[in-house]
Order: sequence, then structure tokens, then C-alpha cells
Amino acid sequence: MRSGLRASEASSDPGLLQTVSIRPGVSVLSVLRHLNYKPWFALAEFVDNAVQSFLDNRTALETSVGKLKVAISIDTSSPGRITIRDNAAGIPKSLFPRAFRPAVVPLDRSGLSEFGMGMKSAACWFSSRWHVRTKALGEDVERTVRFDIAHIVRDEIEELKIEERPSQADAHYTEIVLDDLHHIPLGRTLGKIKEHLTDIYRVFIREGILELKLGTDTLSYIEPPVLIAPYYKEPSGKPEIWRKEIDFELGGGLSVRGFAALRDPGNYSRSGFALFRRGRLIEGSGEEGYRPTAIFGTSGSSSYARLRLFGELHLDGFEVSHTKDGFRWDENEEPFVELLKEHLDSDELPLLKQCEYYRSLASKRDRTEAANKALQRTSDVIADTVPDVLPGIADKEPVETLSVPLPDQPLLATRELRFDFRGVPWLVTITLSDDPAEGDWLAISDQGQTTQSGPDSIEIRVSMAHPFMVSFAQTNADDIEPLLRVAAALAISEKLARRAGVKSAGTVRRNMNDLLREALSQP
Repeated sequence: MRSGLRASEASSDPGLLQTVSIRPGVSVLSVLRHLNYKPWFALAEFVDNAVQSFLDNRTALETSVGKLKVAISIDTSSPGRITIRDNAAGIPKSLFPRAFRPAVVPLDRSGLSEFGMGMKSAACWFSSRWHVRTKALGEDVERTVRFDIAHIVRDEIEELKIEERPSQADAHYTEIVLDDLHHIPLGRTLGKIKEHLTDIYRVFIREGILELKLGTDTLSYIEPPVLIAPYYKEPSGKPEIWRKEIDFELGGGLSVRGFAALRDPGNYSRSGFALFRRGRLIEGSGEEGYRPTAIFGTSGSSSYARLRLFGELHLDGFEVSHTKDGFRWDENEEPFVELLKEHLDSDELPLLKQCEYYRSLASKRDRTEAANKALQRTSDVIADTVPDVLPGIADKEPVETLSVPLPDQPLLATRELRFDFRGVPWLVTITLSDDPAEGDWLAISDQGQTTQSGPDSIEIRVSMAHPFMVSFAQTNADDIEPLLRVAAALAISEKLARRAGVKSAGTVRRNMNDLLREALSQP
């Protein structure tokens, strides 16, 4: 027998509700836990409902409470519990028949609640046992509805009992409690939730509409610093603020507005665009900025757009996924990106050219933090490994620089360059090998002038399969380039030392190769 009261058993008192229908298709509730949610987007569904409730009743609520307050509490001890409380207008009696039925589209879809599934899908993703306790503005009854998904599906329950108790008419709130969690946010996930929710609701936080708390922390959005500098072609010119407004239309009711800017200092993880609709971020929160390849290059490229370019873009007329974690672009993404790129680099303030060619020293604070971190890691590795390998390296016989061509190896890349040094032509050949059997990180062949009129030749080879490169520089050109420059400087310095009469000039490089392989390749 199904639990809960049937509609025919409801009280004859028109002021009371005794049951709420969850038809049709209650079986869908059991599969919602398998949605491809991320925890911050699931939590955002509850915040969306609170924000929309506040906006729908803004005049009355601003008079009584000033701003919307949403508090999220996460108990990570097993089996886990999440509580979301807000001081919005609550769920009124008139909306109860629609609020708890799966996939019943709201009458007004112009706000943040448009699919009729947000609260149900997010709650069922987190938990199979949850309840909603709400008190609507202007009503004198608090109502609670409890969901036990396993029980509902097993017994094919289509109506749930509503628990009612008297309350003050001027009270208004909603509390959602999720028990026995399928997904308990732990460790770094909690930090990511804080970061993503801050980004998702930055507009409402910035405008003073929303106070959002996660645990004891009140979320606040910090505006990224914008580059103020002369145009790269005029380094002594007037400094510009590298921020510009973006406003264009794609036709068919699709439009884009917002801003784009360059960060100072740059930040690879926080570059990219945040894409909004109706004031709420859809794509680009946290370290997942929207970075189309046509503007930012590929993830392994050395594009400086990935270091500096960021912005906020509000898209009107575009559709979003039902979980509101992405846009449904259809055929519109390519023209959107093309128009965006055109506006970014327009002549009045060419952001792309500036971020690609402008160079500046990072702030002392950031450089100090990076220097201390790198120094600590390197010192730890030296202390742990070098004392054991140093005696064997120090006792080796000195060596001369090789003066015959380097042996053939499989290569990833090669480049020749020619220049004159004190009237003598030089030929420098740099190769990057891919031979895991190669023991040396840096190999050199100083062949000198093989003929009286020929160039003074030096071959420089860096092993990309060496453990040192595997640990620190494999596919990112920005990581590889500085190491190649150091290798070239060492090789040319060794050649110059030989010309100056230094004996066994190759000993320093040999010792360096041994240290890199045996001690300093640990990440």
C-alpha cells in the first residue's frame, strides 16, 4: 500500500495542504544521482532558487532583511550532511503543486529557475534522503516535505505528505537538508566549491544583493588587477588601462556585452573568460576559464593570452544545459569567437597584440613567493640526494670536450644558426634528442674549424628523454625554452673556455650531467 495521503483524503480546509504530487515519472528520481554534476554546480541549483525568490519579491524583502543571505553547511563526517538555508520568500502555497514534481517547467522561464528540475536533480545527486522546510512570506504556516527516494521508487509513491505547523506571518525562509550523501565533498573539493561558487555568483555578491556563506566563510569576490602600461610599441608612451568594453550582436536575438582586460601580474590558471547569462556564471569559474583555441592557442602553447587575458561576458539569447554548467552553442560558437577576437584586437586598444608582446617584471610579492617555494624544494632535494652521489662524481678523472661529431640519435627537433664572432663564422647546431638510452642531459661537440675557410662549428644536444626533462619540461614550450637557453649558454661558455686555454673544460658539464641524472631529477 502506498504511503502518504491521497488527494481525495486531503483536508477540506482550503488553507491547508496535506499532500503534494510528485507525478509524473517518479522513477526518474532514482537515476538523478548518476547525472554528470560537479558539486559546485549542484549546490548552485539551491542558490539559484534562493536568488530568484529574492528577485521576485525584492521590494518586500529589501524592506525586511536588506539583502539575501544563503548559508551552506557541509558535514563531511560519514554518512555526510549538507544544509542550505536562505532568508528569501520561501515556497508559497500556490507553488507547491509545481515545486516538487519532476520536470514541471515554471510558468516564468525568464529567471534562474527555468527547467523545473534544479532542486530535485541536485538534491537527488547528492542524496537519496532529503527534506525541504519552508515558510512563505505572508503566510502563517511552515511546511516540510520529505523525500526517501528508495522508498518512493519501491512503493511507487506519487504523493508525499506535507507536514504543517503554525508560524508567524512575517517569517520567511527555506531550509534544505541532504542526508546520507552519495558524494561527500572532502579535502581540496571544499576549496574548489568555495572558489567556484564565489565566481558563479560574483555579480550578485558585487552588487550587494547576495551574502553567500560556506561554513563560517563569507564569500567575497576580489577583482583581478588590470595591467596599466604603455603600448608595447611605445615603451616610453602614456600608460594605458588595458581594459575595454565588449558589445556586439550575432543576429537572431543573440547578443554579447561585458569587458575584456589584461591581468597584472599574469596568471595561467586564472586567465580566460567568465561567461554569464542572467547575471549567473555558466562557464569559466575557478581555474576553468573559457579559453577558445582561436584566441588562447592550445593548452600546451606559449601564447601569452593564456597568461594575461581575462574578462566577463554576458550572453543574451543563448540556451544553456539543464544543469546550467555550459552553453548549448549549436552553430553559434564559431561566429561568437570570431567576433570576440575581432573586438579584442581592434585598433583603439589591441589587447591581443599587447599581451603577446608586452613583457614586465612580476610583482615582488609573487616573485618572492615563487623564489621561496622553488628554493625550498631544491634545497630539500639537494640535502636528500647529493651527499650520497657526490663522492663518486668528485673522484672521476677530468675530461676534455668531445671534438668529433656526436653519434646519431633519434631527434625531436633540430636547428642550425650562423653568425660571425671576431671575424670568424660560427655554425651552431642545436638538436633535441629522444633517446632514452642517452645518459647525459647536455652533450657537446666542439669541432672547431675543419677547413681554413670553414665555420667554427659546435653541436649542442639536449636529451628530452632524460629524467630531468621528464620531471620538469616535456610538452610545455614555456618550460622547455629556459632550459634550452641555459644549455646553450653552458655549451658556448665551455667552447670559449677551451679557446682561453682552460684544460679539461668538459669536466664541469660531465659533473653537472651526473648530478642531474643521479640526484636532481626528482620532482
